[in-house]
Amino acid sequence: MDTLSIRDLRNRPGAVQADLSKKGELLLTSNGRPVALMLPVDGSNLDETLQAIRLARGQLALRALRRQAREHGASELSQADIDAEIAAARKVRS
Repeated sequence: MDTLSIRDLRNRPGAVQADLSKKGELLLTSNGRPVALMLPVDGSNLDETLQAIRLARGQLALRALRRQAREHGASELSQADIDAEIAAARKVRS
């Protein structure tokens, strides 16, 4: 994937737009670190593109939660253990 600095975006937006149209995606960086992914969209596919991106972000979040559960042993809890944890959390809130 091609990268693009924030400075380049600011200094040559027309060229960036042409690159984006040609390449399909660009990684926006600040001080060499990734900060955003740029994708071309138009009025006909904006809603579908946003929906697909949100779905992908949700799947990434779920994957991270599952990995964290495995690392902490929470994926091995029985239903009774889960119910006990929920009851304890509810008791603390009351």
